[in-house]
Amino acid sequence: MTSENNALVLTGVVLLAQPIGEFDKRLVILTRERGKITVFAHGARRQTSPFLAVSNPFVFGSFTVFEGRNAYTLASASAAAYFTELAGSQPGVYYGFYFLELAGYYGQEGIESEGMVNLIYVALRAILRKEIPLPLARRIYECRMMAENGDFALPEEEESIDGSALYALKFTVSCRIPETFSFSLSEKAERDFAGVVEKNFKRCIDRKFKSLDVLEKISGM
Repeated sequence: MTSENNALVLTGVVLLAQPIGEFDKRLVILTRERGKITVFAHGARRQTSPFLAVSNPFVFGSFTVFEGRNAYTLASASAAAYFTELAGSQPGVYYGFYFLELAGYYGQEGIESEGMVNLIYVALRAILRKEIPLPLARRIYECRMMAENGDFALPEEEESIDGSALYALKFTVSCRIPETFSFSLSEKAERDFAGVVEKNFKRCIDRKFKSLDVLEKISGM
């Protein structure tokens, strides 16, 4: 985080963008330095606005903001990645929106979120690479996101699940984030992996996700 004439330069990803009034947008950005913040981008819906392209979900970059009492105001932004390719990835884009919503659930203002920001980036890249099945990518993401926030517990009875699944669970919670989506599993191991993650998910997370409802309907999960 740097400061420029009372402005703050924060790095992060746009989780949510909502229209406000005729031309403005309300953004929710997960930043490495200050966690989840609300930012108003004035005029962002005008076709001539410099904020037009950067004020959308999935955009990673640097955001120069002025801090107000309850929110921030966007002064300028420089995008490092737009992930526009996701729009043509079906059903990958729905997984992407779910990944953002889950990060929004965990994000808190004032709490550094470098690990979560990096995890989102790597997860979106995994969707686009299509090297592992999307349902497995979802469970890996959930596992690591819960682990980043202290909510994930490995099974107490390790002998009850497939050995490959157990190894993958231990790897997922402890590996370097760029390596998180670097493995695949057999059908049996993937089921066991998903079962452990789902059990933790139900134990720790107390809300419904709209994007997950849509994803499950589309994917027939």
